[in-house]
Amino acid sequence: MPADGYRAAFAGRRVLITGGLGFIGSNLARRLLDCGAELTLVDSLIPEYGGNLFNLDGIRDRVTVNVSDVRDEHSMRALIQDCAYLFNLAGQTSHLDSMTAPETDLEINCRAQLSILEAARKHNPAVRIVFASTRQVYGKPKYLPVDEEHLLSPVDVNGINKMAGEWYHILYNNVYGIRACALRLTNTYGPRMRVKDARQTFLGIWIRLVLQGRPFEVWEGEQLRDFTYVDDAVEAFLLAATRESATGRVFNLGGESPISLRELAGLLVELNGGGRYVQRAFPPERKRIDIGDYYSDHRLIRGELGWGPTVPLREGLRRTLDFYRAHLGHYV
Repeated sequence: MPADGYRAAFAGRRVLITGGLGFIGSNLARRLLDCGAELTLVDSLIPEYGGNLFNLDGIRDRVTVNVSDVRDEHSMRALIQDCAYLFNLAGQTSHLDSMTAPETDLEINCRAQLSILEAARKHNPAVRIVFASTRQVYGKPKYLPVDEEHLLSPVDVNGINKMAGEWYHILYNNVYGIRACALRLTNTYGPRMRVKDARQTFLGIWIRLVLQGRPFEVWEGEQLRDFTYVDDAVEAFLLAATRESATGRVFNLGGESPISLRELAGLLVELNGGGRYVQRAFPPERKRIDIGDYYSDHRLIRGELGWGPTVPLREGLRRTLDFYRAHLGHYV
């Protein structure tokens, strides 16, 4: 929907984005500014978690930035009090880090979410919340494509904590009337994503290395995945925030069609005009928490909110490569 279509909801309204200097948060901020929102972006700027001041290039003077941690209950209590919308995107995204530092993952992805919801219940029960969840809550698929009725069976600590954070939001919606919903994201990519390592997505490190003329690794390679371009993900967040039918619901996002990782690697090299990848076996610590093939059934959000992916993978990768050719130095 064009920005004008959302102005009635957001123009002149206070909007809070946790994780606002991160990948999706900063792209969402740009759309919300076009809709006339008054934006406060909360980010801890902890190096491992993806916040990057350059993500605000061109809009820094149009937003309020609050450098604080969602684990800080006092800060969140003050920030949430008079906002109309909360896009709750802050989180620890690394699956491997969640296994090596499980208590940190618990604090950020679970306990902090409960604190945020308690602040809303006590100080701003009218706020509307959209929570960024993950397809990791499903674990290894029992069938494909995966719909919202699929068993939840996470294979790592990150998936368990994100599942708890998601269901706290739905519980507070159902019990306390805090209007909340959740989007289960899958392999979101695009400009401003983390590329210095694989903490956010393996595709980030692939893009960095191919642009630097260095080979990147494809583990095994026949696994199927689907990918959501960030602009499409942002549209889903806006729809979920403004449609009453989204309240209390959980929706899958997804891509146009699945692709194998080997085919994806070949496409990336083609679009870059050169590059090289090597196939190898999974590192043991990664193989233990790998989910195999995954691609989503996103018919529910299409039917309820009218959302669907619009940016083809080839076009999305081209835009992403163009962005990092111009700005890679700010991300490595």
